[in-house]
Amino acid sequence: MNTPPRTALVTGASSGIGLELARQFAIGHYDLVLVARNRARMMEIGADFQNAYGVNVRIATKDLAHGKAPQELFDELHEAGVKIHTLVNNAGFGGYGEFATSDLQHELEMMQLNMVSLTHLTKLFLPQIIAAKGGVLNVASTAAFQPGPLMAVYYATKAYVLSFSEALAEELASRGVKVSVLCPGPVPSGFQDRANLHGSPMLQSPAVLDAAAVAKIGYDGLQAGKRVVIAGKLNKIGVHMLRVSPRNVVTKMVKKIQEKKH
Repeated sequence: MNTPPRTALVTGASSGIGLELARQFAIGHYDLVLVARNRARMMEIGADFQNAYGVNVRIATKDLAHGKAPQELFDELHEAGVKIHTLVNNAGFGGYGEFATSDLQHELEMMQLNMVSLTHLTKLFLPQIIAAKGGVLNVASTAAFQPGPLMAVYYATKAYVLSFSEALAEELASRGVKVSVLCPGPVPSGFQDRANLHGSPMLQSPAVLDAAAVAKIGYDGLQAGKRVVIAGKLNKIGVHMLRVSPRNVVTKMVKKIQEKKH
């Protein structure tokens, strides 16, 4: 018996974890809607995936750091008759520096992308996902489990994603919808370019995994119905230690880890 076609919408799909999550869904025989800002790059990826995996790929060029973009994306797909089975909210970026002197516009756009657009897209597509008994995979971070001096806004946005995802998972548990939140540690990718993090010692940690490994863990976790998916054994241990450690001690420790090498 043939499985009806399923479509996964993946944001931030041009590189890093987003690209590798899109690949996992293609391997799983999902058609794809890939969302990112770089149209040329996305067209190349779409053609590669169609050839390699035999799936249909639709490209949507959107900057989800702008408030109108989620509704525009939803309307375009609605007009095209595209129904979403699984929503993957991966798009996000960070920023490094003391909050007192950091760039306000950068942080407002970060909050818009990491939290508001994620929430907006979930609200818009959730009726389709419920009807299809599909899923939602939100990408947070191990940063979600503690305050982050020198990346205060970024850590706070990921705490929101974790809390929102866990609550949504409980609300939808009886309706056949899987909701997972993927919490990777540091992953070498374009994220470091935008966040100005190249000197950070956290990228030298033995807990660092590559994007492909993280994506496979996240995809498998969603399919298994896991609500919180922490990528990597060392990261799981680290999160457990954070949960039982005094909050002020954790905050001081995170600041030391975040401090750049000179």
